[in-house]
Amino acid sequence: MSHTSCAGWAESSPAAFAIFVGGSIAGALDIAYAISFSVLRGGSATGLLQTVASGLLGESSYDGGTATAALGLALHFLLACLFAAAFFLAARHLAVLVRRAVPCGILYGLVVFAIMRFVVLPLSAFPHPIRFSLLATGTDLLSHMFFVGLPIALATRKALAQPAPGSP
Repeated sequence: MSHTSCAGWAESSPAAFAIFVGGSIAGALDIAYAISFSVLRGGSATGLLQTVASGLLGESSYDGGTATAALGLALHFLLACLFAAAFFLAARHLAVLVRRAVPCGILYGLVVFAIMRFVVLPLSAFPHPIRFSLLATGTDLLSHMFFVGLPIALATRKALAQPAPGSP
């Protein structure tokens, strides 16, 4: 998609742009981080994605092969788009989220991290204890700040940007 058509899409459908583009970029960056971190620690991409699916399916997600891994990937992107939608809706009422997109996006990443760790995982069927090791928690926190919150905020800023006076 060219820069011109991207800008046109942001102007013609700002909500769809912010949610789809912000959520897709955040989802892709975050899952790439998570898979890389898992593989470096001896895991696999399939296992990591099945762990995501375990939030819905519990322990049985590990018996489903690539089907539950695909479900985990879909759930991950769904959550990323839902978080993008929440930020977009908030930004329509709080102009500071657009004016100061970078720091607000980084802070939003902290919020997403906290919601995932303290609300979503405990309320889901996730079958593992929630641990907070320094390395894993620290890198996960940074991932949420820079790979989730920031792209969502920047896509929202692009979607809600006002055209300059006199521009076509």
